[in-house]
Amino acid sequence: MSKTALLFPGQGSQQAGMGKELAEAYPVCESVFQKADEALGEKLSELIFTGSEDELKKTENTQPALLTVSTAIWELLKEKNITAEYAAGHSLGEYSALVAGNSMDFQEAVKAVRKRGQFMEEAVPKGKGTMAAILGMERETLQKVTDRATEEAGSVQPANFNSPGQIVISGTVEGVERAVELAKSEGAKRAMLLSVSGPFHSELMAPASEKMKTVLNDITFSQPDLQVIANVTAEPFENASQIPDALIRQIYSPVLWEDTIRFLVNEGVDTFIEAGPGKVLSGLVKKVSRRATVLPVYDKETLEKALTHFENKGE
Repeated sequence: MSKTALLFPGQGSQQAGMGKELAEAYPVCESVFQKADEALGEKLSELIFTGSEDELKKTENTQPALLTVSTAIWELLKEKNITAEYAAGHSLGEYSALVAGNSMDFQEAVKAVRKRGQFMEEAVPKGKGTMAAILGMERETLQKVTDRATEEAGSVQPANFNSPGQIVISGTVEGVERAVELAKSEGAKRAMLLSVSGPFHSELMAPASEKMKTVLNDITFSQPDLQVIANVTAEPFENASQIPDALIRQIYSPVLWEDTIRFLVNEGVDTFIEAGPGKVLSGLVKKVSRRATVLPVYDKETLEKALTHFENKGE
């Protein structure tokens, strides 16, 4: 039997104007943007639709913006009678997955990720931390590289296990730069610094995770009605009580994305809907499973393609 998983993108997928076409065409989408504006007491929707790329790129804006766009798309898909059995989100996208699974109230989630973005920006002084993408290197080899770089130059660790042969590392500028040098000498196909505002998913984010505890303690989580896969375990949450701790650990722990997709494929998922701007996660799915059907949905054209797919399947 065919199974469907929802995928929600994280920071880096944002685009100025994202979701505008859908919000103008569908009241259910417009309503989600209005709820986000109400929750924050400001016009987040205007920033998303007509604001500058630079403002949108600020982590404290990017995170609630992406959550809002992803939620609006999922609400529209539900209205079109699309269903799914599983949900997973990359980093920030995990909040979108929990909202989709009715585990978190959307407006509470918007306020929480605004705080999350602020805390992550504040955790490390500007220019002290960075990230790099390492291509064509096995996990075990890269772990040895980051361990050595940490000893020689400064803290650095794997941050995102995105797909076979694509791993992102994160840490101090000195540690990451040394790890890039070592990775190249150890045979990585490519190793390049990324243009990011901080060393996300590294131990340097511990101060942000401590602050997030107080935010998450005030939120009531329900057992998800979809199977939501946690970033830190690549397994579904068994009960709601696990969620706050997983979200706190997620800030300074690696995102096990490749493991998440492998878990879903092994569970029989053959169709993946990427609800959010761009096609980053769709590309990562294809690197794990060529046979999977991937359906990015971010505008009217991609929505129609997804709806046609499900109509043809008789769903």
